[in-house]
Amino acid sequence: MNSPSQAKDRDNVVVNLQERRLDRTVLRTYRTKADIDAIVPNEKQPRLGPKIDEELQRQIEANGGLFEPLLVEPHPDFPGKYRIIDGDRRWTNSRVLVEQGKKEFRQLPIEVTDRTLSDEDRLRAWIYIHRQRKEWDAKEKEMVAYRLVDLMGRASAANILGITVRDLDKLVDIFELSEKFTSLRDPSAAITWAREMMGVSKKLLTPSIVEAVVKKVNDRRITNSKELRKLRAILPDPVARANFLSDGGDLDSAMLRLAPQEKKPRGGLSDDLEAAVEAMKSVPWTTLQGLKGDPELLKRIEAAEELLRSLKKAIT
Repeated sequence: MNSPSQAKDRDNVVVNLQERRLDRTVLRTYRTKADIDAIVPNEKQPRLGPKIDEELQRQIEANGGLFEPLLVEPHPDFPGKYRIIDGDRRWTNSRVLVEQGKKEFRQLPIEVTDRTLSDEDRLRAWIYIHRQRKEWDAKEKEMVAYRLVDLMGRASAANILGITVRDLDKLVDIFELSEKFTSLRDPSAAITWAREMMGVSKKLLTPSIVEAVVKKVNDRRITNSKELRKLRAILPDPVARANFLSDGGDLDSAMLRLAPQEKKPRGGLSDDLEAAVEAMKSVPWTTLQGLKGDPELLKRIEAAEELLRSLKKAIT
């Protein structure tokens, strides 16, 4: 049940309820302020990892408080308190400032829903909000997919994200792989490394290959994630692959052991004609202007036209 203070709060603002549409979820909310201790984090927060951010703390101080209110709901278990739907990082870093003795940050602006949401609606709202932010593509979709599977199972997670189960599994695989890159200077870059690696054919990414790549990255013998694209050429070649898997092997040494590519045999007259057409297409317009009226060139073009007509007649 809701506490008398919550009921009174809503009674005072019921005429000011506004609709907030978040994809398929429509929330009715009102704005107010609450003490930081009256706000409780969501135990099913989709975001993983550390939330303390010194840069965010500086922004809060520079603005004299939070610029964007926390989105919260009436807490179903603690009367008089609110549970965070979106804004866990802002709440966490405001609390850090309060614990440093900066009491002016105790009162936080909040946007309150008129009801406690279901788990699915709460997650849908959070995901919709975060998809609008730049950071979603940078690092969050794989992390959230992994967390949703843990919270709700694969089918429900895929439904909430609006993707197929197969696409969901890809995101989860990328996140699980990213967790193995433990020695990067920027831990958030692990997703980029994992994405590059998963761009290689899954048939080629055997456990031994994955283990070798992770070890060489963590040992900083591979320092640029885009270098992993070389694996697409290395792994199908048995000699190059064996070199890469060896203790002393790396991407560059493996590339040196690739078997030379056989030149594609020419296809006869058809390829010759295609090469001639491409050569003519590549002549700059300015060069053509300089050749305008050239009698020798015109004579050769006429001869070529006659030859092409004869050729066409012969094969028609």
